[in-house]
Amino acid sequence: MTELWQFAWDVLVGPFAEFAFMRRALVATLALAVSAAPLGVFLTLRRMSLLGDALTHAVLPGVAVGFMLFGLSLPAMALGGVVAGLLVAAVAGVVSRATALKEDASLAAMYLLALAVGVMLISRQGSQLDLLHILFGSALGVDEPGLLLVAGVASVSLLTLAAFYRGFVLESFDPLFLAAASASKGSRPWVWQQLFLMLVVVNLVAGFQTLGTLMAVGLMMLPAVSARLWHESLPAQLLNASAQAAIAGVAGLLISYHQDTPSGPTIIGCAGVLYVLSLLVSPGGWLPQLLKRPHRVA
Repeated sequence: MTELWQFAWDVLVGPFAEFAFMRRALVATLALAVSAAPLGVFLTLRRMSLLGDALTHAVLPGVAVGFMLFGLSLPAMALGGVVAGLLVAAVAGVVSRATALKEDASLAAMYLLALAVGVMLISRQGSQLDLLHILFGSALGVDEPGLLLVAGVASVSLLTLAAFYRGFVLESFDPLFLAAASASKGSRPWVWQQLFLMLVVVNLVAGFQTLGTLMAVGLMMLPAVSARLWHESLPAQLLNASAQAAIAGVAGLLISYHQDTPSGPTIIGCAGVLYVLSLLVSPGGWLPQLLKRPHRVA
C-alpha cells in the first residue's frame, strides 16, 4: 500500500511539488480554464462557435509585429494581439455592412489573410523555433510576467461576466428584446457584442503563451461544446465547462511532463478525450439516445 501511495504521489503530485515551472503552468492553465471556457459556452449559445477559431488566427499579425519590434516580449506581443484581434473583428463587421457579404464570410476571409500575414512576418524575422513557440505555445515555459498576465485577464473576465451576466444572457437568447430595451434607455445594443468580443480576444491573447495562437481556442470551445451535452441550464453548463477545462489542463500538464510531449497540444488532446466521452455517455450523447429509442416489435 505504501508503494502504491508513493507511486501515486510521484505521478500526480510530485511534478507540481518539486518544480516551480510546473506550479506556474498549473496556475496559468487553471486560470484560463475558469475564464475562457465560460466564454466558449456563450459562443455556442450564439451559434458563433467558429468565431473563436477565427479570432485566434486574427491575433497573429499583432503578435508578430510585437515580436518583430521587441522580440519575445510578452507585454508587446499581448498588446499587439489584442489590437489585431479587435481590428479584424471591426473590419469584418464594416465589410459585412457595406457589401453583400455576410459577417461570417467576411470574417473568414479576414482571419485567413491575418494568419498568412502573421506567419510570413514571424518567419522572416525569427527562427522556426520562434514560429513554433508562438503557434503552439509552451505551458511549461510560463514565466512570472506571463502568469501575471493570465491571472489578470482571468480576474477581469470573471468580474466582467458577473457584472454584465444578465446582458450577455439576453444578447445570447433574445437579442431583439435587448435591442428594444437598450433603445428605450438610450444605449446602443452593439455595445454588448463588442464587450463580449473584447473578452474573447483578451482571453485568446492570454492563452497564446501557454497554448499557442492555434491551440488557445481549444480550451475555450471543446469543454463548452461538451458541457452542452451534459446540461440544459446555462449555469450548469458554465460550471461544467470550467471543470472539464481544468481537468484537461491538469491531465495535459502531467502527461506532457512524464511523456515529454508538447504541453499545448497535449492539453487540447485531453480536452478532446473528454469531448469524445461526452459524445458517448452524456445525457445528450449517443448511448443514452440509443437506449431511449423505442424497440421495434417483431
